[in-house]
Amino acid sequence: MTAEEPHSKPSGNGAKKQDGTVGSSGSDASASLDFIRSIVEADIKDGKNEGRVHTRFPPEPNGYLHIGHAKAICLDFGIAAEHSGLCNLRFDDTNPTKEDVEYVDAIQEDIRWLGFDWGNRLHYASDYFGQLYEYAVQLIKDGKAYVCDLSGDEIREYRGTLTEPGRNSPYHDRSIEESLDLFERMRAGEFEDGSRVLRAKIDMAAGNLNMRDPVIYRIIRATHHRTGDKWCIYPMYDFTHCLSDSIEGITHSLCDLDFEDHRPLYDWFLDQLPVHHPQQIEFARLNISYTILSKRILVRLVNDGRVNGWDDPRMPTLSGLRRRGYTPDSIRNFIGRIGVAKRDSMVAAADLEYGIREELNRRAPRVMAVLRPLKLIIDNYPEDRVEQLEAVNNPEDAAMGTRQLPFSRELYIEREDFREDPPRKFFRLAPGREVRLKHAYIIKCERVDKDERTGEIIAVHCTYDPETKSGAAQAARKVKGTLHWVSAEQSIPATVRLYSHLFTKENPLETDEGGDFTDYLNPDSLETLTSCRVEPSLADAVPGTSCQFMRQGYFCLDPVDSTDDALVFNRTVPLRDTWAKMQKAAKAK
Repeated sequence: MTAEEPHSKPSGNGAKKQDGTVGSSGSDASASLDFIRSIVEADIKDGKNEGRVHTRFPPEPNGYLHIGHAKAICLDFGIAAEHSGLCNLRFDDTNPTKEDVEYVDAIQEDIRWLGFDWGNRLHYASDYFGQLYEYAVQLIKDGKAYVCDLSGDEIREYRGTLTEPGRNSPYHDRSIEESLDLFERMRAGEFEDGSRVLRAKIDMAAGNLNMRDPVIYRIIRATHHRTGDKWCIYPMYDFTHCLSDSIEGITHSLCDLDFEDHRPLYDWFLDQLPVHHPQQIEFARLNISYTILSKRILVRLVNDGRVNGWDDPRMPTLSGLRRRGYTPDSIRNFIGRIGVAKRDSMVAAADLEYGIREELNRRAPRVMAVLRPLKLIIDNYPEDRVEQLEAVNNPEDAAMGTRQLPFSRELYIEREDFREDPPRKFFRLAPGREVRLKHAYIIKCERVDKDERTGEIIAVHCTYDPETKSGAAQAARKVKGTLHWVSAEQSIPATVRLYSHLFTKENPLETDEGGDFTDYLNPDSLETLTSCRVEPSLADAVPGTSCQFMRQGYFCLDPVDSTDDALVFNRTVPLRDTWAKMQKAAKAK
C-alpha cells in the first residue's frame, strides 16, 4: 500500500459530478430552474466571471462511462449550452497504473453518442504536469508544503479519527530548503515508490480530515499513456482538480456530493496561489435500484468475469445500454425527468425503462418472432401454397407503412400459447378451441403429435377458416385469443438474449454483516434462447436497430455478435414492467 492511498479520489459513483438535461443535440428537459441553474443565473446577473459560463467534464480514463456519468455530462454540457458558454472535456489522467488509451477512446465515443461535443477543448491533466509541479514548488517556498517520509500506514495513524485530532508528522517542520531539495530529487527518481510524499501544511487538528496535511504528490514509477516515462511523481486528485479548473478558466466546477467534504481543500489550494478561483458546487449523484454505479465495482465485475465485458447489456455503462438498445434521447430525457437535487435518493430502475419503452412504442416497427417454437400444421391449407399477407409496421405511426408476411401450411407459434389441459382464463390455443393468427386467419385445434418416448408435444394440428382472413369484410367473427406466428419454411433462425436486472436486491451495496454485493448477483440476469425463429423481413436489419417483437418486448439487433448468417437479438425491455411483481412474489415465498 502506498502512502497516498488515504487521500485518493473519493469512491462511489465513479464520477466527479452528475445531473443535467440538454446539450448540442437534445431538447431542453428542464421546465424550471434547479438550484444549480439558479446559482448560475444569479452569477450572470451579478456580473461574476464577467458573465461567462465555462464548465468541464473531467472523467478519469480508468474505465468506461456509466449512466451516472451521463447525468454529469448532461449537466456540464447543458448548463454551458443554455448560456452560450463553453464546456471542456478534460481527462483526469494522474494515475498511470490504472489508466489506458482504450478508456480515453471509449469515453469520447460515449459522449458523442449521447449528443455532446467539446469542440477544440479536449484537455488532459497531464497537459499541466509542468505547471502543477511549479505550483507545488511555490507552496514549499511559502512554507505551505513539506516532504514527508512517513509510510502510508503511518500517515493514517498520525491523521487521527473523526473524534480525535491528528498529530503533526515528525517531518512537519522540515526546512523549506530541505523540502525543496527532496522534492526535486523525488522528481529525478532518486527514491523508491511510496518512500516519500509531498504534503500540504494545513491543520492536523482540523475537523475535516481532508484538511489534515493531505498528500499532494506521490512517487509512482509507471509509464503514462501520454507522457511516457517523463515523470515518476504524480499529483493527487484534490490538488490537480482545482488547479486544472483554474488553468482552464472554469467558472462553475460541478461535482457530486462525494466531493462536498473536499470543497474546503479545493478552495484552500486556490487561495494559496495567485490564480483564478472557480466555484465548486455539489449535487446529488444518481442511484438506480437493482444497479451499482461505482466504477471500482464495475471494474471488479469485468475483471472477475461476472459479466462479458464493459459493454455487456446488463451493465449500466453507456456502451452496455447502447448495445442493449437504449437511445441517447431516452437517456437524456430520463436525466431531465429526475432533475437536480441536493441530497442523494434512489431512482427506480422502472423509470429508466419507462423512457425507452415509451420511445420505442412510438418509433419501433412491429415484427413477428417466436422465441420457443412449437410447430403448428394447418391440415386443410394447401401444402405448396405461400400466401403474402399485409401487416402494419407500427399502429402508432401510419407513415411507417406496411410489409408482407409469408403464410404457409406449417408455422411456428410460442410453446406457451398452447395448453393441452388449459386452466381457467387461458384464452390461447387448446384442443377444440379457436384463436386468430395475427394478420391471418382463425384456426381451430384438432389434435396434437407427441414424442413417443417423452410424451412431449411436438406439433399441433389445426384447420383454418378461409373466410376469416384479417381485413376481409367477412372476417367479423370474434375469438378471444390472438397469437403471433412465423412461417416454418420462410422464417429465419435467430438467437435471442433475455436480459434482466443484474442484482436481486434494490440496493446491492447494503449487504448483511460479512456479506458482499456479489451475494445479490441475479443468476437469471441472462437467458439465451438459441432456437428462435423470426420473420424474413429481419434479414436486412442493421445491427443496432430496434424493433418490437409482438407480445414479447423491444429488441435490438446485437452490433457485436450478430452476423448476416447468425442473427442475435438483445431484449431492451419487456412490453410491461414485471420485475416489481416478480420480486414481490419471491419475497412472499
